[in-house]
Amino acid sequence: MTAVVATNQTIIVVGGGISGMTAALEAAETGKQVILLEQRPYLGGRVSQLYKYFPKMCHPTCGQEINQRRIKMNHNLTVLTQAEVSNISGDKGDYTVSVTLTPRYVNNNCTACGDCAKAATTEFDDEFNYNLGKRKSVYLPNAMAFPQHYVIDSRIIGTAEADAAKAACKYGAIDLDQQTETLDLKAGAVIFATGWKPYDANKIQAYGYDRFANVITNVEFERLMDPHGPTNGKLLRPSDGKEAKNIAFIQCAGSRDKNHLAHCSRICCMASLKQTNYVQEKFGDDGKSTIYYIDMRAIDRFDDFYQNVQANPNVSFIKSKVAKIDEDKTTGNPVLHGVNTEGYHRYANQHDLVVLATGMEPSVDFKGFPIKILVNDEGFIEHDDSNGGIFAAGVASDALDVNRAVQHATAAALRAVQVVNQVAGA
Repeated sequence: MTAVVATNQTIIVVGGGISGMTAALEAAETGKQVILLEQRPYLGGRVSQLYKYFPKMCHPTCGQEINQRRIKMNHNLTVLTQAEVSNISGDKGDYTVSVTLTPRYVNNNCTACGDCAKAATTEFDDEFNYNLGKRKSVYLPNAMAFPQHYVIDSRIIGTAEADAAKAACKYGAIDLDQQTETLDLKAGAVIFATGWKPYDANKIQAYGYDRFANVITNVEFERLMDPHGPTNGKLLRPSDGKEAKNIAFIQCAGSRDKNHLAHCSRICCMASLKQTNYVQEKFGDDGKSTIYYIDMRAIDRFDDFYQNVQANPNVSFIKSKVAKIDEDKTTGNPVLHGVNTEGYHRYANQHDLVVLATGMEPSVDFKGFPIKILVNDEGFIEHDDSNGGIFAAGVASDALDVNRAVQHATAAALRAVQVVNQVAGA
């Protein structure tokens, strides 16, 4: 059984993305005992799947490395991966959080040498790359995975392949007898930093994501650009592997639409502006980007970034809500149909690749929560006194960019610390 000590002086943070790591670290560095729970086998969340941040165009690995180092150095912080909250009960200052731990089948002896993976032969869809490629049944989730331990896919447990992986390990790190565990943890306050998921592009039938290979989402585009991604950083079309030099970006794909997500997801405009830089990075002046938009929302300090993209002669802007997409059968090119509202010209434009700027929605259905918390119409947790000692951090509270999510997570940590201090002083 996993030994974890938790009392009503403990703060539990659910979700190990950038917001969850921030909230957990900020609380732990005040001296509070913190347990960080992450459903995936590694910390980092959606940010770890990005190629670059806007507006500085730096890689997220730098921030990840800093947070990982802080976690390693802080003895007040316990990290449990492959941990899912199955129930929560109680009230402010006295919660019980039931957690299910799924086995990794690899223990802390792992040195990430990779010998176990060499013995594996079966491949499965690679979740980290949004299923654009394959991974082995014994795998390291990504280059920056924390903890830096391999994972054995449960689908091969009990097979000769799992036995071969165990035999290949020189450090006794593989334990094929690990079982699912259930823990009941006490906490004075709970922070939900469960993040977001991209809106399901299959639901936007007019854009043919489920029918046309060369229509992808903005998160998939990030993985295509990453040197550790499914194409080793080459910007290639999924249909035929040809370089995609003429790219369309469609804004508000599923956002600001009563048939899909009513809210603005805030990051989509900046994400597409950022991604036009990727096209230039790969192809120089041979790379062409066209942004189809309702209106561009690049507020505050991001306006300079927007103006720089506008000044790029290789980037075009068409003010239009694309009506539909079909496919040229000869070239495999997506063909975008609609009306440019600046002059009301109809168009039927071909592109090598279409990138849908899909919106953000909560990754957890908080409306079906075991205890009552205030949730808005979009499914995000509202900050309200009636929530007691339960707080949202980052995108669990609203659609936010990385910078604002980190700021919000810090605020959530301070609120949780106040609750625990009140319990201690009672």
